[in-house]
Amino acid sequence: MRITGMYVTPLAITDPPLRNAAGLHAPYALRNVVEIVTADGIYGLSEVPGGAAVTGDLEAARDIVIGRDPYHLGAISLGLEERFCAGESGWSGRRKARVFGAIEVACLDIVGKATGRPVVDLLGGKVRDHVPYAAYLFFKHAGAGGALGFKSDPAAAGWAAARQAAALTPEGVVAQAQAMCTKYGFTSLKLKAGTLDPEVEVATIFALREAFGAETPLRIDPNGVWSAETAIRLGRRMEGVLEYYEDPVHGQEQMAAVGQELATPLATNMCTTWFDDIPGSVRLHSEDIILMDHHGWGGLRSSMELARICSTVGRGLSMHSNSHLGISLAAMTHLAAAVPNLTYACDTHYPWQSEEIVTGDSLEFVDGGLPVPSEPGLGVELDRAALAALHETYKACGLTRRDDAIEMQKVEPGWQYRQARW
Repeated sequence: MRITGMYVTPLAITDPPLRNAAGLHAPYALRNVVEIVTADGIYGLSEVPGGAAVTGDLEAARDIVIGRDPYHLGAISLGLEERFCAGESGWSGRRKARVFGAIEVACLDIVGKATGRPVVDLLGGKVRDHVPYAAYLFFKHAGAGGALGFKSDPAAAGWAAARQAAALTPEGVVAQAQAMCTKYGFTSLKLKAGTLDPEVEVATIFALREAFGAETPLRIDPNGVWSAETAIRLGRRMEGVLEYYEDPVHGQEQMAAVGQELATPLATNMCTTWFDDIPGSVRLHSEDIILMDHHGWGGLRSSMELARICSTVGRGLSMHSNSHLGISLAAMTHLAAAVPNLTYACDTHYPWQSEEIVTGDSLEFVDGGLPVPSEPGLGVELDRAALAALHETYKACGLTRRDDAIEMQKVEPGWQYRQARW
């Protein structure tokens, strides 16, 4: 089997005005779709974060990939290493991991289609038939994003209405959570914090506890912008309420200091995000749970290696998410189904997105999670008309990178990101 083509398509997808520690989501989120084609007409897909820099990195890898066998992922990885990671001006290991991960997922999709097996079987086989996901809650401004900007559809109901409504108070977030859980069946809740006064954010956690009961796991993620003093003080108040406490402070040393003062497990997708970070994590015990992301950890097989390390060093494991479409969701689900020590429901932004580039109904949430696709490969097929339309949106929107600070400045003039804001 031989690869004859690699195509990279940058996309812009509608994204609501969701607040986070870095600012505010723009009306569009950027993604890149990679399609790899073989001489016998099999195509494989992957999806990665967007932006012109990522697109350029992927394009630069094309001649390393074409002519290779999609089974020979080790040779492709070595080719990328030799070409791009040598010398001071070369790619970092993390940039290479992102590019290789995109290529690997598409190649595994091809291999699965060629052998008639789902990708989960190429990772060792599924250990669960159903992958649980959590409701991802945000403080947000009114509007659904995209060309409509901050406008809303007054005829919308249910989750469609909640997706457009402002939610800048505990009551607004509770209503958002109720609508999302009613539609998707989620049984775990995560609140993106680090954007309003911490007292408001903690009050929102207690409002969710009151609305959903003690049996519903709750998480809060301030994205590292609380001081250690604030994180400890508020963490003590929330002990017995949180399932885990995600990145309340910045960096492994501060995380370790906070963790020593609290009984609540600490989770991260900020202080331990690459294999080079593992020694510091073990030495300091900077977290109890690592939130893996195959887009950044070098692909699906590399994420399986991370899972084994977590088992060895006593870390819990779950999954990080950013704004994404169905190709990423399918890959995430295959990975989560194969990981024996997945200990918490996975994050997903998917309910916030309103567009799709894959066909079929294999990615419909059931009881708060996804059944593992059983079709060959990732189990999704590309909707080429939708892909072309979102590529045109990318060209028209003018965005080439994510910058949440610029968008926040439209709402709060002069706003600037600050570490340890509170």
